[in-house]
Amino acid sequence: MTKLANYTQGQWQEGKGPGSTLYDPVLGTELATVSADGLDMAACYDWARKHGGTALRALSYAERADLLKQIVQVLQNNRDKYYDISLQNSGTVQNDTAVDVDGAVYTLSYYAKLGGKITGRHLRLDGEPESLARDNVFASQHIHVPSRGVALLINAFNFPAWGLWEKAAPALLSGVPIVVKPASATAWLTHEMVKDVIEAGILPDGALNIVCGRPEGMLEALNGLDMVSFTGSADTAATLRGHPRLLHDGVRFNAETDSVNSAILGTDKDDAAADLLVREVVRELTIKSGQKCTAIRRIFVPEARYESVAGAIAAKLKTITVGDPRNPDVRMGSLVSLQQQKAIVSGIEQLAAHSDVLFDGRKETTIQAQAGNACVAPMLFGVKNPDTHKLVHEVEVFGPVATLIPYRDAEHAFELARRGMGSLVASVYSDDPEFMALAAARLAESHGRVHLVDSAVAKAQTGHGNAMPQSNHGGPGRAGGGEELGGLRALKFYHRTAAVQGSPDILDRLAGA
Repeated sequence: MTKLANYTQGQWQEGKGPGSTLYDPVLGTELATVSADGLDMAACYDWARKHGGTALRALSYAERADLLKQIVQVLQNNRDKYYDISLQNSGTVQNDTAVDVDGAVYTLSYYAKLGGKITGRHLRLDGEPESLARDNVFASQHIHVPSRGVALLINAFNFPAWGLWEKAAPALLSGVPIVVKPASATAWLTHEMVKDVIEAGILPDGALNIVCGRPEGMLEALNGLDMVSFTGSADTAATLRGHPRLLHDGVRFNAETDSVNSAILGTDKDDAAADLLVREVVRELTIKSGQKCTAIRRIFVPEARYESVAGAIAAKLKTITVGDPRNPDVRMGSLVSLQQQKAIVSGIEQLAAHSDVLFDGRKETTIQAQAGNACVAPMLFGVKNPDTHKLVHEVEVFGPVATLIPYRDAEHAFELARRGMGSLVASVYSDDPEFMALAAARLAESHGRVHLVDSAVAKAQTGHGNAMPQSNHGGPGRAGGGEELGGLRALKFYHRTAAVQGSPDILDRLAGA
């Protein structure tokens, strides 16, 4: 069994001790172990800052964009291997793996193209100079310069490929070295991608580092100019926020956490919008077995549509085969681990005790896999009195589980969606442009993204749960309060903003500095 080594200080280092074991969640076989015991994290960060950061900042944005292009080529050349690893370690069917692996490559490619268009060499101007004195003899120009710290990227278990590169792409393009800390359960794919890029010799020494396991001193060794970008649970994010390095020393922190995202059906009289919503709900329930931070958890429909939408969703869920992704008849794979399965089953039991069961996959879905697997069949619950049902707005079951909820009118729907207290995304389905515009205006303050789908964009829309690099990914409140992607907006986290005050002649020279 392979022990996944850590890459720090320009060399591969195995952690001490037995470490943690990675399993095939369907077959239960042992795949690899990870350990970060004994690593010197202070030395790791110092090496990355001194060697990786210095070398990256010596390059222009366009030159760093070219490095991303080369990484894309390496990942494309090894695509089949990554698919095989994902099948074994994440239990995902091929279409789900594509969301992760191909999504990672697409995001890297996007930032490679975007970075190639940045004209500045070592800094970026922010807006135009603002006069500070009469006759404009003294002015202020804001600039963005790459941070001289290191970026610690702490990633979740559900997207071992995309979760890595959606953070790494803007960081490396910004000129900031990274230390990748993948979730242990699915670290194999992340490790293999990093290993392939390192062996290709594309990046300067120290620019890309990986630590698998739980190293001692991971946060203690950071300093006030470093950054932490985190994806995971709200509870873990709260623990990280309370660390002295973040709380006292000012380590910059970005969090993208779980949230109860919504899908809202408009008040349309015909069935076109309802059909679009049903199709997307089923897709979100089943893709990656519902293990997405953006997955639909609450479905809001007009009261008159409650029964018909429930029946339509249940009818489609009955056709879903669940089980071993090696079986070509299986459309939905497993959860990533037995530990996750236990948590999902507990959440299902909690919801079942306080909600109507509209589709019970435990009774109506056959799981095509051997005993002891980590599969869970899809579940659809219903809540007819959402105003008095706190649980549905607060509890997220991170698997193939959603709840159908009726609303009285548009404002009632928006108010219920906001009870999630901050979500990553809400999608709205209607052919009424006034309803759609109103939804965007009402939901934007509590959602990082509002996804509007009508018949005109039905085939072109990118999907409720897909975080596209062109759009903001993140959300307020429970969703973590962070922001990722969004084109060049993603670079701001890895830059420091400063106001430069001086004569217009000197400020004009900044563009070429």
